[in-house]
Amino acid sequence: MKKILIVVFLLTACRKLDIPPINIIQDSDIFTSSQGIQAYMARLYSELPMEDFRYSPARGINFFWIISPTPATTGEALSRDQTGAMQENFGGWNWDIWGGSYTTIRDCDYFIQTLPTYASNFSSAQVSQWLGEAYFIRGMTYFGLVKRFGGIPLVNKVLSYVPGESTDSLQIPRSSEKACWDQVDADFTYAINNLPAVNSDDADGSRANKYVAEAFESRAMLYAGSTAEYNTVTLFDNAHNQLCGMPATDAAPYFQKAYAAAQTLDGVYSLYLTSWSATDPNAQYQNFVNLFSDATSKENIFVREYQYPNSVHGYDAYNVPRQLIGPNGYSAEVNPTLNFVEMFGGLPKNPDGTLQTLDASGHYLLYNNTMDLFATAEPRLRGTVILPGDQFKGQNIEIRRGIYTGSSAGGIPPLLPAGSRAQYPTAQLVTSSTATQTPYSLPNSTLMNPAGLSGIFTGDQTCAISGFSVRKWLNPNLPTAQVLENNETQTWIEMRYAEVLLNRAEAAMELYNAQGGANYLTDAMNDVNLIRARAGATTWTTVGTTPMDTVRYERRKELAFENKTYWDLKRWRIFAKEQNGTIYRILMPFYSSTAGKYFFDARTDERNDVYTYDPRWYYEQLPGGAISKSTNVIQNPGY
Repeated sequence: MKKILIVVFLLTACRKLDIPPINIIQDSDIFTSSQGIQAYMARLYSELPMEDFRYSPARGINFFWIISPTPATTGEALSRDQTGAMQENFGGWNWDIWGGSYTTIRDCDYFIQTLPTYASNFSSAQVSQWLGEAYFIRGMTYFGLVKRFGGIPLVNKVLSYVPGESTDSLQIPRSSEKACWDQVDADFTYAINNLPAVNSDDADGSRANKYVAEAFESRAMLYAGSTAEYNTVTLFDNAHNQLCGMPATDAAPYFQKAYAAAQTLDGVYSLYLTSWSATDPNAQYQNFVNLFSDATSKENIFVREYQYPNSVHGYDAYNVPRQLIGPNGYSAEVNPTLNFVEMFGGLPKNPDGTLQTLDASGHYLLYNNTMDLFATAEPRLRGTVILPGDQFKGQNIEIRRGIYTGSSAGGIPPLLPAGSRAQYPTAQLVTSSTATQTPYSLPNSTLMNPAGLSGIFTGDQTCAISGFSVRKWLNPNLPTAQVLENNETQTWIEMRYAEVLLNRAEAAMELYNAQGGANYLTDAMNDVNLIRARAGATTWTTVGTTPMDTVRYERRKELAFENKTYWDLKRWRIFAKEQNGTIYRILMPFYSSTAGKYFFDARTDERNDVYTYDPRWYYEQLPGGAISKSTNVIQNPGY
């Protein structure tokens, strides 16, 4: 293999060249056998910039432990370690998405340039498939860059540096953002045209085929269209290339590409309905839970596999309810907000859409069991969130904020005035200040822990600080002794058919809003209703005045805790609107010792953590090394 110094050396502060020494591995060792090609491909796939179990905006990609998890930056959840809005790298962690991505691009470019030289060793179908995969991976990598930075340097060939010669030709300037989205489109299109319908080298859904490429084309073009339609941050270079943002007139063509790409998967993949029943909410709930662990699911389009001990994660170790805590001592890092839970149908609501917790006289509604409040909620909610009192791993998940000892005669008035940010009163409340709780003796002489086994211990604020715990992705069959941060192997589903339907619905609604067409509206409603039917939610029948909001809310419910909402809020350019001095809301269950019943108090986060998103974060800061190494690379606005 030739020694090559590529543009990444000039665009990043430092870069580790992973090219093997020429006396160990040569091109002929790799490109003359299918085994060599497979090894090269395995490395390319491992380098994909995927926001999976091991990702958080603060820690980046491929870290083993998660602090400030992605849902805790979007309003989906609260975390004891995340206390406000953020952008990637904002915590000072120097994870190198820029340099790492250009390393992957270099590896793809080298493969694309070199394989044809050895094509006579393989069938034309094999060569087309492998080239299609290389273009797919490069397209994915460019997508990961442009959605973060806008226009970036496009490097579609391996650049050689000759010592002693000028490096001017290697100092590639940023291309316009439109050119970069068009490059993503071109790479995916090449992949679509060259990949087979079934990849003969794919055993588990972690290699691309033509439909995988179509699915990611639908995602990428939807992002491009949204950027053109909604962007508020612009940047031009001296040659008048628009590095951040695109003309609004570019939106519809991108939405059309997203819509068309999503259509091609009809009949190829399908929603997971293995244990689903149209009449049984429990079956609908269990079906949604099973979706994320069934390797045979026809909904899975592209996955990342983990295998002990070489590639592992610790999702359960961070997120199980406190009473199921593993040996590492972590738990309940992701706590869904009441704001998120209120998106779901079937809950008792006030006229403003908030959860109803008070009766007509202004007293708390009382329940025999905490799950009674959620009895008619759409089953998908239970499949996503562990509700107070629900079952998990054969245990009743006890989430309480305390025991109310005051009189319940005539009703229990609110503990705090509406909108109060104060701490709960100490009078007539028994709470837990430490994890070692002192049981309280109820009037019937039974003992009750004030916080339950997974509620708030106010001394350290571990456990369910929002009143909820996350359910999606947790492994119900993992023994507690194995709930360890470097031990878990659940498969990450990066792309599933539900997202493709939602991509199609959103693109169709954008096209309908822009140019009309009853077919677009019908398609959008049909796609959303396929998702809703599986979720056990009500059918969408009335268009209303803001149908786009209906599509977006459906997306946020279905894809919650899959690290998709973070990017959706960015491309819709509504992050700053949602997080403008926002304190997210929580729901705290209390037990009334005198009534022998439960009530719920809805309020803002007790910690009073305020979220305010800076609009400049819609485009991220380029690494300092990229700026210092090339005068042709311009920093994004505001940095």
